[in-house]
Amino acid sequence: MNAPYKPITEQEFAHLGEGAIAYVRQITSDDLKARFPGLPHLDSGLDLWAVFAANGQPMMVADEQATAISAVVNRDLRPVSIN
Repeated sequence: MNAPYKPITEQEFAHLGEGAIAYVRQITSDDLKARFPGLPHLDSGLDLWAVFAANGQPMMVADEQATAISAVVNRDLRPVSIN
């Protein structure tokens, strides 16, 4: 018999995968600047690969997917690709 379903809180959800996974996503520099205005200067119109922590915070930006994934693996995290 299955255990009863217990929903997790929004805060628990925000920390799900923390320290274990990182999300890799293709994104434009303009979209990054709009979502995270505190980031260092990025030229406009660039197609980039961003790495986000499990809680959605940006960790790094790369110009190639392989570089982004390598950085995740080198930090002993599991890369997860999102669209």
